[in-house]
This record gives sequence, structure tokens and C-alpha cells, in this order.
Amino acid sequence: MATRWGLCGAGKISHDFSVALKTLPPEDHQIAVIASRSLERSKDFAKKHEIPKAYGSYEELANDPDIDIVYVGVLHTEHWKVGQLFLKAGKNVLCEKPFAMNLRQVKDLVASAKKNNVFLMEAIWSRCFPLHVEVCRLLAEEAVGEVKLVRAYFGSPQLHIPRSVEKELGGGALLDIGVYCLQFVLMVFNGERPESIQATGVLLDSGVDESVVVAMKFSRNRIAFCTFSISTKLSNDAVISGTKGSIRVVGPMHCPTTLVVNGKETEYPLPEPCLPLNFTNSTGLRYEAEEVRQCLLKGLKESPRMPLADSVLLTEIMDEIRKQVGVAFSQDSQ
Repeated sequence: MATRWGLCGAGKISHDFSVALKTLPPEDHQIAVIASRSLERSKDFAKKHEIPKAYGSYEELANDPDIDIVYVGVLHTEHWKVGQLFLKAGKNVLCEKPFAMNLRQVKDLVASAKKNNVFLMEAIWSRCFPLHVEVCRLLAEEAVGEVKLVRAYFGSPQLHIPRSVEKELGGGALLDIGVYCLQFVLMVFNGERPESIQATGVLLDSGVDESVVVAMKFSRNRIAFCTFSISTKLSNDAVISGTKGSIRVVGPMHCPTTLVVNGKETEYPLPEPCLPLNFTNSTGLRYEAEEVRQCLLKGLKESPRMPLADSVLLTEIMDEIRKQVGVAFSQDSQ
């Protein structure tokens, strides 16, 4: 039986997700429904992607018995509200990153998933890339000895994009792209909580973070260093330095295809898209879709690649960084 997807949101990321699913066997994955707040928009999307059903509300999707999982691709300011709608309706959910606006909202979503006994995963697609799976394998084998330092850079000029800069839209470098650097560190250190976090950054006039530098200290004198910015392009790579060598994830580190281990380079090519994409390497969204399918087939309620505990800790770290840098959203006081 194919995994039947319901898409929530007819925006750019849902488009790319749909294109990525077409690179997988149709007997494994099918998009059954698209829902957005505009029926016209849903119908246009359905026609473009050959989706049989289109809805003009999220409630209709929540009440549809013929889907196995909902992919939430709306703006992250809406994740908590929309996520709750689907979880309470007993739907499995794959929710785009960042999971929600703060720790309280994320804990709410996790509690709802557990209460309703459904699958929930934050769509940190990076974790499911074959290259990142290989990095985890190398770390487990101690291929570079004991890891001493991890650094991750992500910078992308996005000051012209409203959702990146406006506070009401949950803007800022941290929630949009910094999340990738931080999740990489947590992946390397197996979801361990840092002993200390020091963050400094500069804010835009709108009150969101433009550029941030974060240093984290972990047990056994291990350090992680992240820099992210929406005003400038950075090297966008990640390096794991150990006592016996190094692993470099060549940029773009959040959706990578090139790995360098102790000087030896390996390529992990992606399939070609059937339609133009909005974001870099988006056919790689296929890997998280397949991860979800495998989890559902095994009856799992969360993914071992991106466990809910990692999402909770990731959000906790982001809340602390925002506090230190001075970014507060309206959701923080609700």
C-alpha cells in the first residue's frame, strides 16, 4: 500500500515536496489531497501536481479519513495551531521546521501526539540525507577519533524576503536557517544537552536577528561553534574535527551532496526534478518522506533519525539564544 499524503499549505515548500515525491515509486508514495485556505489556490496546485482532491480549508483535511499522514508546509507562526488541529483529529504529522515558535508550543505538539497516539516528526530533512546517515555511521565507528570541535556556517542573503525579516511572520536568521547548524551539532553529539551556550548577534530594525554567532560547550571539553546570517553568504559548510582527522560536509550543509573524510571526497548525487524547484537540492525532500513511510510501516510514533527529544532540546537552545540576543515574539507571552 502506498503512503497517502495530505499536504497542508500550497506554498513554495509544498511545491518542492510534491516534486520530490515524484522521484519515489508511485506504489510507495501518493499525494491524495492538497489543502490551503484558498480553494482556488488548492485547485491550481492540484492541477499542476496531478493531485485528486483539493480543499479550501485545513479542517476538511483534518477530517479526511483517506490519508495516512499530513505534511505541514505553512508558515511556522501557524505550526502550533495547525499542528494541534491535525494531531487532535488523530492524524500522523510531518511538520516543517522550525517545529513551532518556542519551547511551550513544541512541548504542546509533542504532548498532543502522545495523547492521540499518532506519529509526529519535525521535518529536519537534513537528518535523512544519505550523506548525513553516513556521517552518523562514521561517528559511531570513531573514524576521526574523539570529536573535539564542531563548526557549522549558514549564511544566505534574504533581507528582501518578507518572511525572513518581519517579526509577525516569525523572521530572523535563527529560526529560518540557524536551526540547521544547531541540529547538526545535536546530531554529532547524539542529542546531548550543552553545558553552556553563549550567543551574540545583531538585530534588524524589525527586532529579528540578522546575524548570530553561538558557542556551545559540551561534556568532556568538546566545543561547537555556529554562525548564521540572513544578510550575507557564508561558506555554508560544516566541519567535525576529531583527534584522528576531520569530516567536512561541503556546502550546502543542510542539503548536502559532497562529503570529505580525511581528505577523501565522496559524492551523493540527487535525482533530477520533473519541475523547477524553489529551493536548493529540494528533491532531497524524498529522503524524509521515505523515512516517514518506514516509520509508519514499523508502527513507530517518532523517527529515530529526528527524535522528538531532539526537537525539544533544539527549541530549548533556540529559546536561550533568542533570550541572549534579544529577540522576542508575541507567542512568547501568550
